[in-house]
Amino acid sequence: MLGAAAYAVTIFLLLPTLVIAPMSVGPERYLRFPPNGFSLRWYAEYFADPDWVNATLFSLEVGIIATLAATVIGTMLALALVRGRLPGKGLIELLVIGPVIVPHIALAVAMFLVFEQLRLTGTLLGFAMAHSILALPFVVFTVLAALYRFDADLERAAVSCGASPLRTFRHVTLPLIAPGVVSAALFAFIISFDEAVVSFFISNLDRKTLPRKMFEDIDYNISPTLAAVATMLTLLTVTALVGSHLVKSRLDRRTRSAEP
Repeated sequence: MLGAAAYAVTIFLLLPTLVIAPMSVGPERYLRFPPNGFSLRWYAEYFADPDWVNATLFSLEVGIIATLAATVIGTMLALALVRGRLPGKGLIELLVIGPVIVPHIALAVAMFLVFEQLRLTGTLLGFAMAHSILALPFVVFTVLAALYRFDADLERAAVSCGASPLRTFRHVTLPLIAPGVVSAALFAFIISFDEAVVSFFISNLDRKTLPRKMFEDIDYNISPTLAAVATMLTLLTVTALVGSHLVKSRLDRRTRSAEP
């Protein structure tokens, strides 16, 4: 019964995607389900429109930078929380989880007021900083889970053999927690690429992300191009998940084979 309920919930969540994908290949200039024919004109219009392409490239650029920053900072913070002796550890954990608890609209207003004073609105640096903050909690807690499953005696054995802390991290800790770090990086990229509320507040007319562009078209020009973009985003997410699963499985096999 539990498995049947899980499958039912999954299918229910996938139904909107199953409806959007056919509408993206309809020949009409309006959204229709089921479509009366088959046409790829809306995908062609997406790639031919510089506004859509620029928004996509900007989202990819922001997502890559935010993923790198959040993964590096989040991994170091997770290591500090598990291995270090930090004063006020509970308060630090509460601050880390803050972007998840606080409503995004409140964060968006706060970031806009701060970034406007620093002249970071509409800049690559501003977007990367905002998205890194939003993705950081997911990175920290994903890496924390990997560290709690990791046998700390292996680190102590490496140190007792003369390895420095940096060498121990590079050759012992990081390879063993690599599956968790890969999953954390994937979460960070998806969160950054999909973020709409904060991006809406800190963008301007020249620099906008793909979700912001989609919201603008919903307000002014609802066309099947939106369905085409939504379908491609879904395919991108599925591809990223499958790729991450394959990489994680390979790293897990290497980790198990390396364990004594």
